[in-house]
Amino acid sequence: MTKKQVKEMLAANGPAVKGSLVEVRKPCIRANCTACKSGRKHLAFMFHYARGGKRCCMYVPRACVGALREALRKGRMVEQCLHDAGPVLIRAWRAKAGRTA
Repeated sequence: MTKKQVKEMLAANGPAVKGSLVEVRKPCIRANCTACKSGRKHLAFMFHYARGGKRCCMYVPRACVGALREALRKGRMVEQCLHDAGPVLIRAWRAKAGRTA
């Protein structure tokens, strides 16, 4: 894929991200919280990603979870397209080399 094709695909499909969304249970700061006292804690979502070779994470507001899941799905789709482009590119180079050599 050319750089232009990748940009067009991303523009047509919206935001795409690479990482993972994890559902966790965390305690709150309230002293008498019944959920925390019972051990259930509170549902939260964390986005895990790599930056500069290091693993990082960010809290994701519940209202953003659906949009992030869709961006992760699109990110996997983009990644698959890039994987698929490798053999296509090599076949094109081989065909060109066969015609000119």
